[in-house]
Amino acid sequence: MKKNKVIELLGESILPGTSKTIEVEIAKLHTMTKLKIPVIIERSKIDGPTVLFSACLHGDEINGTEIVRQIIRKKINKPSRGTIICIPIINIFGFINQTREFPDKRDLNRVFPGSKNGSLASRFAHFLVTEIIPNVDYAIDFHAGGASRFNAPQIRIVPNNLELKELAAVFNSPFTLYSKNIQGSFRNACTKLGVKMLLFEGGKSLDLNDMITEDGVQGSKRFLKHLNMLNPDVESFKKEQETIFIEKSNWIRSNFSGIFHGLINIGSYVKKGEVLAMISDPFGKVEHKLKAPNDGYVINVNDAPIVYQGDAVFHISTKLENQN
Repeated sequence: MKKNKVIELLGESILPGTSKTIEVEIAKLHTMTKLKIPVIIERSKIDGPTVLFSACLHGDEINGTEIVRQIIRKKINKPSRGTIICIPIINIFGFINQTREFPDKRDLNRVFPGSKNGSLASRFAHFLVTEIIPNVDYAIDFHAGGASRFNAPQIRIVPNNLELKELAAVFNSPFTLYSKNIQGSFRNACTKLGVKMLLFEGGKSLDLNDMITEDGVQGSKRFLKHLNMLNPDVESFKKEQETIFIEKSNWIRSNFSGIFHGLINIGSYVKKGEVLAMISDPFGKVEHKLKAPNDGYVINVNDAPIVYQGDAVFHISTKLENQN
């Protein structure tokens, strides 16, 4: 754990017991308009760990921004000990344009650790890795599903890491998925620098969902309580059913093109052979049933009204932890 020393960020000092918002400018718009990204830092006078809450690594995943916004608004980010850093919007360029990528068309979550003299996305990744992450002990990075696919609230962690498993159980989203780090991802870069990160997935891009937001906020409070950092003035968190650990899962793809009629709610447990959706032609002549290939929990559902053959439309668990 980093000691409660002075945090130096972009030439500014943040002492224990102080609050500061630092405006980070990586690059201007092509109109020469400055874009500044607020990094919101709250420090207790009491020594403790540093936690980062970050969102909108992909500019269209705005539900994560709402979660971090509520963490700030409800003063959950004012720790009883240690330090909490909040970055509600990482990819400000994508957020403005409501797109996933940076203006250079690169996915920020594939260019870490970045380069000081690289592409725009690479430069920002370099800033996060060199300026922010060295100060951090724990991180929760909030994401959402893309391409009209809605994720059930879930935490993703690497397998065979008992400490991350414990933290995922503490956060206690409905599901926890084991997934390996992807080369070039923020999570992978944090892992290499010794930061313990939980990746939260919930909802879909360009959408706000109260259930997803509530799960993210409540889980963050449980996480801080576990670290003895939760401000006693914050209202108590809700106790939920224990998270379900999923070892393996698989995408179900559409066998036909047509109008998609989903019949299953997100998070449902389905049995093999159960009808998940109907795919029809627009002219009232053809309907095709899409059935579950196995028993499992539905952790992602398609929200698009039109699908093409081969489109991923449901994500379903195939093996739960301790399941034969």
